[in-house]
Amino acid sequence: MSQHIERDLDVTNCSRGLWLVKIPKYMREKWAECAGDVGTLKINKVPGKIPSVSYSSNDQILKDSKMPREHKFILHSVKEMTLGVFSQSIPQGSPDAVVPETEKLYMEGQVIQKFECQPVVDNYYINQKRAAVVKAAQPHRKAGFIERPVHVYKPISKHRHNNETEERKKAEGKKARDDKDKVRDMLYAAFEKHQYYNIKDLQKLTRQPITYLKEILKELCDYNVKNPHKNTWELKPEYRHYKKDEMAADDPSSD
Repeated sequence: MSQHIERDLDVTNCSRGLWLVKIPKYMREKWAECAGDVGTLKINKVPGKIPSVSYSSNDQILKDSKMPREHKFILHSVKEMTLGVFSQSIPQGSPDAVVPETEKLYMEGQVIQKFECQPVVDNYYINQKRAAVVKAAQPHRKAGFIERPVHVYKPISKHRHNNETEERKKAEGKKARDDKDKVRDMLYAAFEKHQYYNIKDLQKLTRQPITYLKEILKELCDYNVKNPHKNTWELKPEYRHYKKDEMAADDPSSD
């Protein structure tokens, strides 16, 4: 932790009473842009009542601006709070080169009144809000008329890869069924090489619709539901023609 450096605090103005006013963001931004006076503060004192405070913006602030013209100050209690205002003076030059011992601290005074600045709802304010609503309702893009057709860009309704996918799906859906005897011969030939096949491999070998292929498989094969050959097909015992030295079952996917 960095060592705390003690500094002197100038308390010459500590007994001065100050106002703490919360202002809208748009007002703070306009005040930061203005180099001179920003407006006029009016205090209306009525015997037996709390004084009313109002603020009017100067024409320089209102020029090219959409902020309200009149504001009122809403009083808030500070009885249960102790608030002070402090300032710091930094010698001229780059802030990075400031030596902490050269900085000066001042207590500017104590907060005796706390206000919140709010716009006055008058005709000027209502007209501003109405104009803002109308502007917000306008579309950001507008359609315009052109004198002649523009052929720089034409949207593509069907892309090439989509057409290829649709054609492939149509070809697979309309795949002709071969004769059952021909499919059986292809299956026998396949099972002479391997004892177990999954349905995807058999479909690739026979190139038949999956539903049609399963019908034939149910006639010729048994479906394994247990390990070690779960989810595979093998010929029924009556259709097997394996030689004794080739009875060891193998998996086509292991080739």
